[in-house]
Amino acid sequence: MDLVVLEPRSAQGLILETQDRVAPASSAGRLRRGLRGASLMARRRPELLCGAVALGCALLVALKFTCSRAKDVIIPAKPPVSFFSSRSPVLDLFQGQLDYAEHVRRDSEVVLLFFYAPWCGQSIAARSEIEQAASQLSDQVLFVAINCWWNQGKCRKQKHFFYFPVIYLYHRSFGPIEYKGPMSAVYIEKFVRRVMKPLLYIPSQSELLDFLSNYEPGVLGYFEFSGSPQPPGYLTFFTSALHSLKKDYLGTVRFGVITNKHLAKLVSLVHSGSVYLHRHFNTSLVFPREAVNYTAENIHKWALENREALLRWLRPHGGKSLLLNNELKKGPALLVFLPFNPLAESHPLIDEITEVALEYNNCHWGPAPEPPEQLPEPPLITASPCCNTVVLPQWHSVSRTHNVCELCVNQSTGGVRPSSVGMPQCSFFEMAAALDSFYLKEQTFYHVASDSIECSNFLSSYSPFSYYTACCRTINRAVTGFIDSGQSVFETPTITFSSLEKKCEVDPPGSVPHIEENRYLFPEVDVSSTNFTGLSCRTNKTLNIYLLDSNLFWLYAERLGAPSATRVKEFATIVDVKEESHYILDPKQALMKFTLESFIQNFSVLYSPLKRHLIGSDSAQFPSQHLITEVTTDTFWEVVLQKQDVLLLYYAQWCGFCPSLNHVFIQLARLLPSDTFTVARIDVSQNDLPWEFMVDRLPTVLFFPCNRKDRSVKYPEDLPVTLPNLLRFILHHSDPASTPQNLANPPTKECLQSEAVFQQGHISHLEREIQKLRAEISTLQRAQVQVEAQLSSARRDEHRLLRQKQTLEKQHSLLQLHSEQLQTLYEQKTHELEEVAQKLQELADASENLLTENTWLKILVATMERKLEGKDGAENLTPHKEAGSGHPNPSGVPRLPGGSPPPSNSSSTLASERSNENRTD
Repeated sequence: MDLVVLEPRSAQGLILETQDRVAPASSAGRLRRGLRGASLMARRRPELLCGAVALGCALLVALKFTCSRAKDVIIPAKPPVSFFSSRSPVLDLFQGQLDYAEHVRRDSEVVLLFFYAPWCGQSIAARSEIEQAASQLSDQVLFVAINCWWNQGKCRKQKHFFYFPVIYLYHRSFGPIEYKGPMSAVYIEKFVRRVMKPLLYIPSQSELLDFLSNYEPGVLGYFEFSGSPQPPGYLTFFTSALHSLKKDYLGTVRFGVITNKHLAKLVSLVHSGSVYLHRHFNTSLVFPREAVNYTAENIHKWALENREALLRWLRPHGGKSLLLNNELKKGPALLVFLPFNPLAESHPLIDEITEVALEYNNCHWGPAPEPPEQLPEPPLITASPCCNTVVLPQWHSVSRTHNVCELCVNQSTGGVRPSSVGMPQCSFFEMAAALDSFYLKEQTFYHVASDSIECSNFLSSYSPFSYYTACCRTINRAVTGFIDSGQSVFETPTITFSSLEKKCEVDPPGSVPHIEENRYLFPEVDVSSTNFTGLSCRTNKTLNIYLLDSNLFWLYAERLGAPSATRVKEFATIVDVKEESHYILDPKQALMKFTLESFIQNFSVLYSPLKRHLIGSDSAQFPSQHLITEVTTDTFWEVVLQKQDVLLLYYAQWCGFCPSLNHVFIQLARLLPSDTFTVARIDVSQNDLPWEFMVDRLPTVLFFPCNRKDRSVKYPEDLPVTLPNLLRFILHHSDPASTPQNLANPPTKECLQSEAVFQQGHISHLEREIQKLRAEISTLQRAQVQVEAQLSSARRDEHRLLRQKQTLEKQHSLLQLHSEQLQTLYEQKTHELEEVAQKLQELADASENLLTENTWLKILVATMERKLEGKDGAENLTPHKEAGSGHPNPSGVPRLPGGSPPPSNSSSTLASERSNENRTD
């Protein structure tokens, strides 16, 4: 048996090898050592090298597979679910099966496709409306809902919508007809019914009159069905009606068909296939088949180009749009908000509004109305006058006796009078000339106070053959209404100059008499003198009339001045963008033909008595305990025009210079006595004011002196707004000696002395306050110098700290880089130490195996020694036998049986083995 004993490396060799590995070396040296170690490991343990190679290949394959699927780390979308309930009459294709929708569409006559996105709030809100419309029309129309947002559906791949929801309607092969109206069930149902029956059959004369009297334009087609079930041109006319719905989702042009020859003659239709467009004011038209090809597109385009827009519906969709801007910039607009049900058979209020619009735009003059009654004193109003209500300017309300006049233009009996046949009752130029003459001679009415109507005649300044009559009477300004109060409102004001000297108040502006109120102001003058028919052609303020559904757009009405809490949502307003003003119809009055006509008349007259509606902030949100009084639209008259001297600051939230004046006005409010002076401000971006109180720049300061509010003074723009300048400005313009009242009634000597003492005391008080302010200013200046010195020192420290900071940042970056390098080296050495520890562990395992083998060898050697000792005893018993055998032994050395050496040789061999064993241990 050959025994192989592995000699382990000495401890010194291991230490040197470990130090050599740990010591830093160049990259080339590390590479050489790595290759040497790899070759050594390949020679000693080839199975470890194969395992390492296999593990590296597996790692590379896994890394490549992971990188190739990095784009799929997003969680896939959840599968879509049904958008409509299972009991809904709407067919819900929630997986976007557009091909199936096209298949079912071909088998149905009328189909509505509702494209939605499950996350869209508008789609969710329209879901119930679609279901409600489908419950009414499911037996005639197929309603299909398609999820056009799921990325795996065909609808998402083939359709590219920019908004949701989208509604398409198909009438057999014609379509799609997109619906863009309100997402309301009644509107959707109405539009679907229009698509189902685009033509209205007119069998009788009464229905023909109803069709022609509607405010919407009407197109009639005459076709004879006696000869054939489908006369020539009928399908083209039918398609033109669908084209009209496709181009105009509001359906403003209605299409009707006549089959009776006698009815067709009433609208000048003789030949079958003729098309007639009805117009209220201009001549109605017949489609020129000789000049234009008879196609559906041409019929629809011809009807849209030649239609008359009597009333127009506005339906804002709620998003960003220029719809209102494009309509309002055309001119003054009358916006009428009323509850509207598209499915109702009759609309009485709309019929009244239609009558108003017809009369307003009817420029073909009818017969002249009956002449008005003449006034009792003196009988100066002749036949066919033209009258207008004139409101005298408010700033003369104290000095003149009367404040309202009824001005009528009359033709002299001796002059040349134009024929009244076919002429308007009121000429704009005549009224303008009469107003010019009236304002030149209005001092005639400065008479003693009288409760009766005072009338005067004046020849016109432009024509010697005409004159005008002005009848004036005083309206008590304390009266809030003319119609509601059943008593007489003609009371003479009793304000005197002495009362004004004692009390710094001005009466609030009274209600302006409107045309509909003339019967209460001037019962002697007949209101019928104002003719409403054809008013749009006699004024330069022609109105465009628009209708809005208050059930959908009442928020717009509230922003324009309608009450938020009302039982009936009816409201009318006139918006004039060019004049930056709008007027509202009194919400207390019912919306009817008479009130609308009066409202339009009041707006159309030359000097309109309508008051511009002012929108302001809520005065309740501003407490009254502040030094500076916050003025709003509602409190402007009470705070500014009724109280003592007022200094008013005009500002806005977006004005950057306005807040810099706050501290000046606060100091001013602390100095001036609050019982005789008010410092106020108003945010003109949130509060409207009458035009005479508006300003053209911000900030602006106006001073309203007591008892002389009409002589307000503007603070000079080139003068800095400081506390001393404001005090000089106020003292200069609040001097009572400069008032015209004191010039008319000179004060007594005692009054002047008391006033001088009061002013001297006031001036001394202000001088003391100014001295205090100067002392404070000097203190502030010294503090400012100290603060500037501290700031300069702080700036130097800041620069020094900044430099130190930059130096520390550089050191920090270097240390961070060195730390990264050390961390990398640490990781590398740690890895190498782990390899060394692994190899030492392998050596320890090999040593244990060798110890085990040595133990077995000891046992084997002991066994062999016992066997050898037994053989030696046996040889000693047979020496004599070998001597008598007669075999010669030339060497003289005894032998064992079988040619074995003597026992001495075995002992030497055993001794050598023991020495080897000791060396192994």
